[in-house]
Amino acid sequence: MSGDHFHGDVVNIHGGTDNKGIVHHHHAPGADGGRATDELTRAVQELITLLVELRDGVAPLAAESIDEALPAIVVGPQAVPRERHRALMAVAGIAATVGAVGAPVVEAVQRVLGLLGGQ
Repeated sequence: MSGDHFHGDVVNIHGGTDNKGIVHHHHAPGADGGRATDELTRAVQELITLLVELRDGVAPLAAESIDEALPAIVVGPQAVPRERHRALMAVAGIAATVGAVGAPVVEAVQRVLGLLGGQ
């Protein structure tokens, strides 16, 4: 069926140990606004990739906080806006404290928040 899009779980992990977090894509195509949802999904995937890379270079407690935040940073009907916002703020704070290394994460969080309407 040409043109049909089916979404399943996507996990991108590059290095690290005890990585936790997954982006679930369990929604019908177009259910969250079509193109906007696709852009948000890509932005969240990019953020998660950056976070997995960042967690390897931070202190163990900060890495644990990133691990705890990852499950809430999702797109779709299972997303809980308040939890997602808290998770985004937490990882942005961690990224801001590590300086230039964390700058791409801060920018990615800002992009996700912008796509969410500034949640």
